[in-house]
Amino acid sequence: MLILVINCGSSSAKYQLFDLAKHRSLAKGLIERIGQPGHCENHYEAIALIVDALTDKRTGAIRSKDEISGIGHRVVHGGEEFKTSTLITGKVIRSIEKYAELAPLHNPPSLSGIKACLDILRGIPQVAVFDTSFHQTMSEKAFLYGLPYKYYEKYGIRKYGFHGTSHRWVAKAAARELKRPLERLKIITCHLGNGCSMTAVDRGKSVDTTMGFTPLEGLLMGTRSGDLDPAVVFYLTEKEKLSPHRISDILNKESGLLGISGVSNDMRDLLKASKSGNAKTSVRAKLALEIFIYRIEKYIGAYQAAMKGLDAVVFTAGIGEHNPWLISRIKKDLKNVVKNKAKFLVIPTNEELLIARDTYEIIEKG
Repeated sequence: MLILVINCGSSSAKYQLFDLAKHRSLAKGLIERIGQPGHCENHYEAIALIVDALTDKRTGAIRSKDEISGIGHRVVHGGEEFKTSTLITGKVIRSIEKYAELAPLHNPPSLSGIKACLDILRGIPQVAVFDTSFHQTMSEKAFLYGLPYKYYEKYGIRKYGFHGTSHRWVAKAAARELKRPLERLKIITCHLGNGCSMTAVDRGKSVDTTMGFTPLEGLLMGTRSGDLDPAVVFYLTEKEKLSPHRISDILNKESGLLGISGVSNDMRDLLKASKSGNAKTSVRAKLALEIFIYRIEKYIGAYQAAMKGLDAVVFTAGIGEHNPWLISRIKKDLKNVVKNKAKFLVIPTNEELLIARDTYEIIEKG
């Protein structure tokens, strides 16, 4: 069975075609700058281009689009409604549209990709795999905020969590590596890229995660502030005469590693700057790295307490997979906190393959 996985961002469309019977990827690619002059005008054009590339007579991976058995879409927000991956129907599309209010930068592009596939790849079953669904096992004590309960009832204001597909993948992979059933393990998964989140996975279920109502909460990230006293927003609004939109830009696009260092949101640039001869640049870069590490270590301690034990800490994504010094540093810092039996693992994430497998299983069930 051939499964096409589509991941549409605000100005991009990433794809990968899997032959699950032979356990291999047949083709993959990325279309960027959608909507910019000289590029695809919209996601419909991008999906059409992807299908043309896959079926190209000389270089294509397949002869006809009819060879595709299913299409899996990454969808960021499914609210409380979707606890598992779901076959896409008209009702599901309307729900994804509804949750676009909670993920305005993410759900609309996913919808555009879904609607394009409904036309261009008509008749092929489609499946939505939600970033939020893995975290729907959290209890109220973990996902509710200390706000009047009516705002949860009225607007659904709560912690949702994100990167769920990645956390689910590496937790399962960790169990295989440890040669123990996932249902008997207490694991902390650390997805560290430009966006960062950690999840406490207790016997296969997410019991807490760092990202919240939006992907802004939690760890220090590339350009996002992470945890912040809400009163800072009111203070800055008054002092700097800033609009809500401007405040949002500052917290999401100008903070984090970039904001603290004044250098970059890229870990490679920060490591280089921290060793530079420029005193000010070096100090700020080092400070950004220390804050980044501190928050990771703080959440490891918190999640170990929440699960009342710990078997493994797993690192994944761009920063987590390619910075062994970071894992060594954290392991050394926590040697008296994390029990000796806890393993520190680095496992590459493969969200696309998990989406493909979910899609296959749902289509097979009918």
